[in-house]
Amino acid sequence: MNYKTVMSTCPYCGCGCGIYLEVIDGHLVGTMPSCTHPISQGSLCIKGWSAHEFVESDGRLTRPLWKRGANLETTDWDTAMYFVAERLRNIKETYGPHAIAFLSSAKCTNEENYLFMKFARAVIGTNNIDHCARLCHAPTVAGLAYAFGSGAMTNSIPELEEASCILVTGSNTTENHPLIASRIIAAKEKGAYLIVIDPRRIHLANYADLFIQPTLGTDVAWINGMMNIIINEGWHNREFIRTRTENFEALKAKISEYTPDRVRSITGVDPELLKIAARAYALSPNSSIVYTMGITEHTTGVDNVLSLANLAMLTGHVGKRGSGINPLRGQNNVQGACDMGALPDVYTGYQKVSDSASREKFEKAWGVTLPEETGLTVVEMIDAAAEGEIKAMYIMGENPMLSDPDINHVREALANLDLLVVQDIFINETADLATVVFPAQSFAEKDGTFTSTDRRVQRVRKAIEPIGESKADWQIMSELARLMGAKGFDYKNPEEIFKEISSLTPSYSGITYERLDKGSLQWPCRSLDDPGTEYLHKDVFSKGLGTFTPIDWKPPAEVIDEDYPFYLTTGRVHFHYHTGTMTRRSPTLNREMSSGSVDVNPQDAEKLGIKEKDLVKVRSRRGEVKIRAKITEMVPPGVVFIPFNFRESAANALTNSARDPVSKIPEFKVCAVNLEKVTTRR
Repeated sequence: MNYKTVMSTCPYCGCGCGIYLEVIDGHLVGTMPSCTHPISQGSLCIKGWSAHEFVESDGRLTRPLWKRGANLETTDWDTAMYFVAERLRNIKETYGPHAIAFLSSAKCTNEENYLFMKFARAVIGTNNIDHCARLCHAPTVAGLAYAFGSGAMTNSIPELEEASCILVTGSNTTENHPLIASRIIAAKEKGAYLIVIDPRRIHLANYADLFIQPTLGTDVAWINGMMNIIINEGWHNREFIRTRTENFEALKAKISEYTPDRVRSITGVDPELLKIAARAYALSPNSSIVYTMGITEHTTGVDNVLSLANLAMLTGHVGKRGSGINPLRGQNNVQGACDMGALPDVYTGYQKVSDSASREKFEKAWGVTLPEETGLTVVEMIDAAAEGEIKAMYIMGENPMLSDPDINHVREALANLDLLVVQDIFINETADLATVVFPAQSFAEKDGTFTSTDRRVQRVRKAIEPIGESKADWQIMSELARLMGAKGFDYKNPEEIFKEISSLTPSYSGITYERLDKGSLQWPCRSLDDPGTEYLHKDVFSKGLGTFTPIDWKPPAEVIDEDYPFYLTTGRVHFHYHTGTMTRRSPTLNREMSSGSVDVNPQDAEKLGIKEKDLVKVRSRRGEVKIRAKITEMVPPGVVFIPFNFRESAANALTNSARDPVSKIPEFKVCAVNLEKVTTRR
């Protein structure tokens, strides 16, 4: 028996836990936590402990597939690659490069995201590239970049234990980022004051010193209300405001309108509770804000993020250890995919495609002329495909048929394409519609890097040989680019790609594989002797002065009425990840939770005659699902919750595709639905 362990990085949430993959005779058999890793510290969540289980599970794609009639049939690599290359070439020549769109992946490595966006821009000639960050933290990138100059988590995960006050809002941390939740709880045990503000009574509320439950979709109002109290009580940091910010008087004038009584009329929050929260947050030596998609997945997502930035700057709680704004990224490499330019408006390191100097830099490096127009976002791509403007889509490691809003519309759009290429490790709901499917490799079969939520760049290492004829995503893109006559894609390994990334990306320029083999590095890391950056904006913001932005509260795009009297909000659950492509193939995780349910408040259940596990129909203006009821006080009366992980009860058949005007994120967190018990005929 040949046994070995291989150090790598967990492929699930954005925590970036260090793991050892256990291999016996070439097969992946187990996962262990690294005791010396700064995040995992000898612990993992249940998904981390089970990270090996999906890799060799039944259903792995082992050969290319292409559609023959109504069915996908196996073929060889040469046939599939030549077919795709020719079809892309023909569509580009006939309709132009902007008739082709690309969806990259937060589950793939930095190197693969870089090559994917290079292929879109340098080979096809379009900026139509996006990925799932559009559906989670696009408002963070836009909002924090405008306020601070950088759209990333300001602090490091370990620093949360140093905070004296932690405000958690819009984040079900114990379920979605368990190893970060453990830091928050550790800080609480050390004496930190914990505030949880969420429309649902999440598990972390049980640990909180103060729990506030505002009405869904009212974040700007309660944040403005907190700032109103802080200024009126004189708790704001005048010196920080004077020396490090701009536009304070405009902010002050706006939030004067948000008196405690007005805020209560919008949010339902008791003014006394809001005052307690304001005092604790403002007067604590080191206050930290933690948030996720409960803040961002709204038509006011950017407004919500800017409001939190206003609150942090008002009190001076940013730019120091244990104190800042910390958006928790939902997937293992969603931070890295953004850093690598898998977005329609930027190259690597957020260098704008519209900036002539940045464009010329990449044109020189790649030897091509690049487009200057900002490309389409993922939701815009789907709309354009439905309208016949997008003729081909290439989707790597994404599953928009479960993850995007209004999936009935998504299905119609994808079916309208002339060419749909899907590159993944399993057949999923999107691959079912594909023209060609390329079999990719999992994280355990290849080398590369991930960048976790706190800007921590880490190695991913090959532990086993590829399953079947599958290839790494970077290899597929390189071979396809060469088939299409492109130069500059002759990479021997991921390290060569990373060197190119570092040469073009100032924030990564000091990071090398050799340095990463000794441990993780946090960007910005600008030189080979730069130790990296634990926290951002020390002494000065990335953009110079931090900018206050006056914001007015706006209601959700869709509100309840007589026909649709309940608000639906959506999210993830502890045992599953994103669309379940990997976790639902994990025996351990599927055993713990094999199907979805709708959370219903006991008062609503009693009125509707619904009991635990009854089958109910949830209907919106866009679709309907049948799903079992879970009676719980976690949701308030008038609100229901459905996880989006399960295809047979797909929450996104219901959700609204209305978008934030700046970041273009859809409003996953609020829509109006009807709820009724399904009666069975006897």
